[in-house]
Amino acid sequence: MARGIEDVAREAGVSTATVSRALRGMPNVTEATRVRVEEAARRLGYRPSPSAAALATGRTRTIGLLTPWINRWYFSNVIEGAERRLRAAGYDALLYSFAVSAHGRTSQVDPEVLRRRVDGILVVGLPLDPAEVQALEALEVPIVFVGTGRGDHPVVGIDDVGLARAATEYLMGLGHRRIGHITGTPDDLRSWTPPEDRRQGWARVLRDGGIDAEDSWAEFGFFDIEGGTVSTHRLLDRHPELTALFVASDEMAMGAMLAARERGLRVPEDLSIVGVDGHDIAELVGLTTMAQPVVQQGSAAAGIMLGLIGAEPAGPAPDAGAVMFPTTLVVRTTTAAPPV
Repeated sequence: MARGIEDVAREAGVSTATVSRALRGMPNVTEATRVRVEEAARRLGYRPSPSAAALATGRTRTIGLLTPWINRWYFSNVIEGAERRLRAAGYDALLYSFAVSAHGRTSQVDPEVLRRRVDGILVVGLPLDPAEVQALEALEVPIVFVGTGRGDHPVVGIDDVGLARAATEYLMGLGHRRIGHITGTPDDLRSWTPPEDRRQGWARVLRDGGIDAEDSWAEFGFFDIEGGTVSTHRLLDRHPELTALFVASDEMAMGAMLAARERGLRVPEDLSIVGVDGHDIAELVGLTTMAQPVVQQGSAAAGIMLGLIGAEPAGPAPDAGAVMFPTTLVVRTTTAAPPV
């Protein structure tokens, strides 16, 4: 038979209110009483109801994670880092994902599915329009962005313009002048998203080098291997003269490598390729990449959230609302000087 809070109170010789406070770690309970209550609950096999605790405290001990995908390497690793940090603090994660296709996102953020279900929201790599941000703000819980976001909420990420410049400058230093680009999805073309920042960084380096990069030198790859393969074929069908590609994710870059092989092109002798991320198997396939600490970004975002809701001591306030992680150029075998 299931035991209730009244049974624990009788076993420990205290009131039900004291049992509730002791098991929730609330103040005004002596350590001896807390231990006695916990031992009584353990003997009786009592487990507090999460829903009852939420009603009593106004806290759900759950953080919502909004993301466009959970099966892409970057997104799954950010989620893993965040979930580990939340779990260590006794919090759960509620995943809310969105389907993205060639026609863009298929649904808008509906804040009502999160109302009274979460204590805060982590937005992982999901571009939101101003109306969607305002709708989330109406929930009156903290919001932290990972990878993409506006400066009026904490943002954890990397210098996407800087990494794009570094990758493109590296290719130009090898002698490449015709450098194409594979980016994410049409939804990403906003002024504060990583794919758009990476596109801007790529274009600026070419422009600074006296090269007017055409819009047709870029293609959407949808952040997966298949998309990278298809987009590379499209790009090289239009511009077979391209000798290098800066690709906005390692998964798409691996797709570009497949497309090159299908076209009979040698990498790097005929086509150099640079990705972004530091994917687990990038070393196995010899991919040159701009590596970033992805799991750590998820953990840092969760840490900021826990500080905002008072579950952990708040750390120092992020400069300009952002916590920026470094990226590193890792040179492997997919890059070389252009063919003569």
